[in-house]
Amino acid sequence: MALAVLNLGSQARFSPGQVVMTAGVDELVRQGRLNPSPYLRRHLHGDWGDLDDSDRRQNDAALQSGEDRLFSSYQVTRDLKLWIITEWDRSVTTLLLPSEY
Repeated sequence: MALAVLNLGSQARFSPGQVVMTAGVDELVRQGRLNPSPYLRRHLHGDWGDLDDSDRRQNDAALQSGEDRLFSSYQVTRDLKLWIITEWDRSVTTLLLPSEY
């Protein structure tokens, strides 16, 4: 299932490339248990979610250099965490569950 066209606005700090989701995320979307759009928007705006300071700094450095992947983690509910990873070359952004890594 493809993500609906998103209005990401001009505030995105980088291009996501092709946006894809794993089967687990797709199933949660189909069930109405997850709307990934606000989390993708946060990721693209440099809000890395629930990361420690070291991981945030690593993302910020990767954003500047373009030489490493970007990783975000969002605690959606008590029992649901969403990860978003943009590849180092910004060609693909994947939405996935930690169990699918």
